[in-house]
Amino acid sequence: MILNRRHFLGASALAVPVLAGGSAVAGAEPAQGHGRVLTGAEQLAAQGWRPLKDRQLGVLSNPTGVLLNGDHIVDSMVAAGLKPVAAFGPEHGFRGSAQAGGSEGDYTDPRTGVPVYDAYGVDATKLASLFTKAGVDTVVFDIADVGARFYTYIWSLYTAMVAAAKVDAALVVLDRPNPLGGRAAGPVLDPKFASGIGRKPIAQQHGMTVGELARFFAEEFLPGEGVQLPKLDVVQVRGWQRDTLFPQTGLNWVLPSPNMPTPDTALVYPGTGMFEGTVFSEGRGTTRPFEIIGAPGLDWRWREKLEDLALPGARFRETYFVPTFSKFVNQTCGGVQLSVSDPRAFDAIRTAVAMLVTAKALHPDVFAWRPDNYIDKLSGSDRLRTMVDAGAGVEEVTGAWRAELAEFERRRRHHLLYR
Repeated sequence: MILNRRHFLGASALAVPVLAGGSAVAGAEPAQGHGRVLTGAEQLAAQGWRPLKDRQLGVLSNPTGVLLNGDHIVDSMVAAGLKPVAAFGPEHGFRGSAQAGGSEGDYTDPRTGVPVYDAYGVDATKLASLFTKAGVDTVVFDIADVGARFYTYIWSLYTAMVAAAKVDAALVVLDRPNPLGGRAAGPVLDPKFASGIGRKPIAQQHGMTVGELARFFAEEFLPGEGVQLPKLDVVQVRGWQRDTLFPQTGLNWVLPSPNMPTPDTALVYPGTGMFEGTVFSEGRGTTRPFEIIGAPGLDWRWREKLEDLALPGARFRETYFVPTFSKFVNQTCGGVQLSVSDPRAFDAIRTAVAMLVTAKALHPDVFAWRPDNYIDKLSGSDRLRTMVDAGAGVEEVTGAWRAELAEFERRRRHHLLYR
């Protein structure tokens, strides 16, 4: 047996043995050219969850906490005789039925009888009280992230880490691949603009797995909260490398949220997610959210200008659509559909900056930021908004964060688990 874990902060680590050397879980498909990818959850499930036996488990998860056979990890634990004392649901809920900005509330899971607590939007003090109420001594985190700073699950992880430290509970992260690979991109959050969609200074496309982020959070940010985790264990993904994109993993895509239907959505989201900070529709209410962008009054000129820019890995199609919910319900919108022709050449954030700059230049009567300046929370400061408003070009805007991105890459290097 080998130990596939990392040990932090001077505490004795939970032993998390995994499958030996070349062993593989039945049904796992090899990743093309990158070996076999096994999630942390898959490895513990193959052992009947024995490494977590006799723990009072609180599981923070959602529908992405799933095994290759389709079983959710909580269902699998219960079937193996390990019944968690509680489950905790992030945004969209434990079973994933809520829309953006929503959750499922507190209830008893009808399938397993496990109490479920709503953890979305709660602070660390409140979450710590829920851990105490449920009698949790070990928090298990298993949620698939999509690699963008403003996707809320990583901040649910951060809150859970602070809360676990407050009640002296161990934390076990069952790691999963970052579907975008390991490349960091975009601006780093200015702490003055911290919010629920970005609490700490990391890059907009952070290029880390949740296990690596947990390591980063524990050493870089938890001391500033005045807390220290007694134990942090990361059950690593096996067979994943930093240049591996999701289609190469052999894993099944499970919607992390209702508007993240495909891996293609995840590829563009760190960039086009910024359109939530504008009056434009970001494609919610269509079948291709974050790929379809537009508003009433836009015409073919936007697509033509974007194609003229020859942005690496990006293609644009003129499109017209009628959203069924969110912005411009039942109104005809013009705009573009962004598709990725070369994922390795594609830069989601640079592409989105080009879309913002050209939209403002071509359609100044239509384009506007949301009145609450939500774009500042999404981009991590007011710099993007003020530069675009001042007429800055794409290279000037993206060059403004080059130094801070390099510093973030330097700081994260020590915490990376995969090469």
